Amino acid sequence: MPQPTEAQGAPDPADTPDTPDELVGPLERGLAVLRVMAAGPEVRHRPGDLARTTGLARSTIDRVATTLVRLGVLRTEGRDLLLAPGAAELGNAYLASCGLPELLGPHAVALADALDESVSLAVPDGDGVRFLAQATRRRAMAISFRTGDLLPAERCAPGALFAARWDAADLEGWRARRAKDPLDTGFPSVPPRPASPADEVETEFLDRVRQARETGLAVDDQLIEPGLLAVTLPVRGPDGAVVCAVSVVSHTSRHSAATLTETAVPPLRRAVAAMEEALAAAREQEEAPGGAPASAPTASAPALKEELGSGFLQSLARGLDVLRAFGSVRGPVRLSELARLTGLPRATARRSLITLRHLGYVREEADGFLVLPRVLELGYARLSGLSLPEIATPHLVALVLRVHESASVAVLDGDDIRYVARVASTRIMHIDITVGTRLPAYATSMGRVLLAALPEAERAARLGRITPEALTPHTVTTREGLDETVTATAARGYGWVEQELEEGLRSLAVAVTDGAGRVVAAVNVALHAGRATPEESLAALLPPLRETAALISADLAAVGRFSPVTTG
Repeated sequence: MPQPTEAQGAPDPADTPDTPDELVGPLERGLAVLRVMAAGPEVRHRPGDLARTTGLARSTIDRVATTLVRLGVLRTEGRDLLLAPGAAELGNAYLASCGLPELLGPHAVALADALDESVSLAVPDGDGVRFLAQATRRRAMAISFRTGDLLPAERCAPGALFAARWDAADLEGWRARRAKDPLDTGFPSVPPRPASPADEVETEFLDRVRQARETGLAVDDQLIEPGLLAVTLPVRGPDGAVVCAVSVVSHTSRHSAATLTETAVPPLRRAVAAMEEALAAAREQEEAPGGAPASAPTASAPALKEELGSGFLQSLARGLDVLRAFGSVRGPVRLSELARLTGLPRATARRSLITLRHLGYVREEADGFLVLPRVLELGYARLSGLSLPEIATPHLVALVLRVHESASVAVLDGDDIRYVARVASTRIMHIDITVGTRLPAYATSMGRVLLAALPEAERAARLGRITPEALTPHTVTTREGLDETVTATAARGYGWVEQELEEGLRSLAVAVTDGAGRVVAAVNVALHAGRATPEESLAALLPPLRETAALISADLAAVGRFSPVTTG
């Protein structure tokens, strides 16, 4: 059952002078690097720049980067470091542990459909508001936040609801942050605030907090930016504590604050009631005998230290294992369970937890340790917006460098395939296809893989309406022959086209899957048929192609677990 997420403070380590004696230094430094990588507009970072920004020695940055790259949390492009999709697993641990996207997300989608407006879920994070999930409407004037984005409490409707529960210390912390950053430059997901007297900002905010306390709802009338409106209600757990806030978001071109409130609040109240019923049902299920979610060990490979030697920071890897392990269990987790999940000694897991608690990522409660929404600051917002082409392209680059042939990713689009990512080889004679190109699925290796992955009835219907044409003398041109070819593709697990689309063109493809194991795309290697025999091509290309598909699929699973991945 999701626990209340009203984290009382997610302290900046620089503001917490009492450093525990058992702090794990490499873990603390690794998380500091990730925070810098995730903050600000820069996507790429050089090690020297990270050293200057974090204040760490360049040799320390190099060891941290080596470890994080090996763990799939960072990746390299030349001399640059970038966040890798594997870093999304850290945020996934919080989202899975709290359970809110899974339990409440469907109700948010239904509300968005009913109102034809965007709907979002948010939780408190210190004196800010962090977004967990959203159901958006596709319009030219789009309204959306990335999962993991952090907003100042005073600049959004949920903030007033959450601040209604602040105590004096919380309010003083908010005032200190406002004094330190009056223009909200520390919140890159919102436009900078126009300069205004601090007392006016405080008076206006506290007035909205009072109204939220009295009415039980809050309204954002263009607080975040001009034109944006929202009305928000709290969602409470079975114990009455506020778990999160749900907002209906619109634009002044469609509503005023008054008409949005009048229109949205009745269905919003019904949605909140359904959400609270879902939370209560989850609590009952978890309290029933055998009702707790199953969990499995999540530890990294123990041989990494031996593989990489002194450049690999094992204590950093172990600390991230502890953080990821929270995603295997709903709600608070005891130390003994975390040790079991990670395969670590209790003392080692305990030191990692002490460090994570000191940094504001974990809170200790009577019934165990609870991971907090601040974990989402470790790159989740940036990664949750990645598209399929952005995820796949680095792997295509590596594949092309390895096999020296062109590689692509495509999705099924009607009876065609549509190329969404491509990296061409540097050969003088190479395959000249661009992103966005559409080709008939029946005559391409990727198309046959995608057709083969369809449910049997859908596949039969799709193949039944296709009339194959002879694009070359080798093209399969009968429906019976096409059905046999697609069936064979499904049986052997790869697609093969020998000069059927164009004479001289050979192509080999395999499936790309999402976190649920569904085939969502295909990846191929294309080459001139005269370079090798079919047997030689299959032996040389199929293993690296399958490895590439597995890497893309793993990244899709990480990024898309709680945030849908677009095809670009």
